[in-house]
Amino acid sequence: MIHPTNRVLAARLPGHVGETVEVAGWLHRRRALKSVTFLVLRDRSGLAQAVIRGTGPDLPEETVLRVRGTVTANPQAPNGVELTSPSVEPLSGPAEPPPFSLFRPTVEASLPVVLDGAPVTLRHPRLAAPHRISAASVAGFRGTLDGLGFTEVHTPKVVSSATESGAEVFALDWFGRPAYLAQSPQFFKQAMVGVFERVYETGPVFRAEPHDTARHLAQYTSLDAELGFIADHREVMAVLREVLAGMVASVAARAGAAVDLLGVELPVVPAEIPQIHFADAMRLLGADEPDLSPAHERWLGEWALREHGSEFLFVVGYPMRKRPFYTHPEPGRPEYSNSFDLLFRGLELVTGGQRLHRHEDYLAALAARGEPVEPYAGYLRSFAHGMPPHGGFALGLERWTARLTRADNVRRATLFPRDLHRLTP
Repeated sequence: MIHPTNRVLAARLPGHVGETVEVAGWLHRRRALKSVTFLVLRDRSGLAQAVIRGTGPDLPEETVLRVRGTVTANPQAPNGVELTSPSVEPLSGPAEPPPFSLFRPTVEASLPVVLDGAPVTLRHPRLAAPHRISAASVAGFRGTLDGLGFTEVHTPKVVSSATESGAEVFALDWFGRPAYLAQSPQFFKQAMVGVFERVYETGPVFRAEPHDTARHLAQYTSLDAELGFIADHREVMAVLREVLAGMVASVAARAGAAVDLLGVELPVVPAEIPQIHFADAMRLLGADEPDLSPAHERWLGEWALREHGSEFLFVVGYPMRKRPFYTHPEPGRPEYSNSFDLLFRGLELVTGGQRLHRHEDYLAALAARGEPVEPYAGYLRSFAHGMPPHGGFALGLERWTARLTRADNVRRATLFPRDLHRLTP
C-alpha cells in the first residue's frame, strides 16, 4: 500500500496560511543575518522561504531538506508566505558547491560550463525553463494529433540499411552484422499508414553529419506524423498548422511560468499560414539555387513578417533533385515536388510533403535515379500490398524550442546534447 506524504509544494503554500505543513526540496539559498536566518527551498513548483531565529543550521546550498513549519503571510516572501518556527531535517549529505551560484537571477557562465555540469546547472530556474517549454510542446503535439485520430507508434532506432537519405549514418555492430542508427522513422511510419491510417512518433534520430554550428545536432528529437487518404501535400500542411497551434496553446497552459521567466513572446499561428512556391522564392531572392541557404531563410522570414504579418512561412514545391526518391512530384511540373519546408522566425523548422504510394512508381523513381531496388526491398513490400495516398512531416523539437525561446544555440534547448565534439555527460 502506498502511503501519501504530507508534503506541500511551494506554489500551494498560500492556500495553507495558519497551518503547520511540511515542504521538501533543495536549499536554494541561505542568508544568515545578525538575529535571523532565511532558508529558501526550491522544489519543482517554485520557491519557499523558511525563517529561523538565530543562526540556524549551517548547510551548503543544494543540500536536500525537509522543513516543517507554520505557513505565515509575508508579502515580501516568495508567493507571499513563509514558514515560521520551522524544524529542518537534511535528507542528503552536505552538497558540494555547483559550478556557479544557482540562486542568482541570471546565468553568467559560458555554455560549455553549463553543458559540462548539466545534472546540476540545469537546476537553475532559467536553464530549466526551456526544457519545461519543450515538454509542454510535446504534450501539445501529442494532444492535437490524438484529437485528430492519430495513433502513436514507436519504431526501431537500429536499422539494417543506411540508405534512407543522403545524410551520413552512424554504423554499429549488431551481433556480428552491420547495422545503423536510424536517421528518421520515415519508412516505418509510412508502413504504419497501411495499418492505422494516421500515425505519429516522438523519438531520437541520428545524423552523422560533421556540422559544427549553433543549429545542428548529431542526435535530436524528431516529432513525426504521417497520414493517409490525402489529396496532396496541402492536407499535410493543414494538419501541421493545427499541430503548431496546439503546441503553442500547450506551452501557454502548461509552462506559463517558464514563458514568463524567460520573457518568451509566443507566436500567433495564423488561421492560414502564408506560402510561397520555391520558384517564386528564388525570383524574389534573385537567386537560382536548388535549395535555400540560411541567409535565404532569414530573408524570407523577414519578408513573411513584413508582407503577411506571420512568423511562419511555408515554402512549397522544392526541386525534386533535392528531395528523397519517395517524394511525389508536382503535377504538371515534375521538376518540382509536392513537398514543403516550414520556416519559423527565419529558420527551417519542418520538412514534409506528399509521398509516392504506388509500388510501380517507386520502382520507376529508383530506376530514374540509378539506384538498386534490393536495399529497399522490405520498405517497398508495403506498397506492393496496397497503400493509400499519404504524406507527412517531421519537426525538430530542440530547434523549435530554441527558436521559440530565441536561444542563440540549439544546445540551450537540448538535454545532454550530442554533437561533433560532445559525448558526455
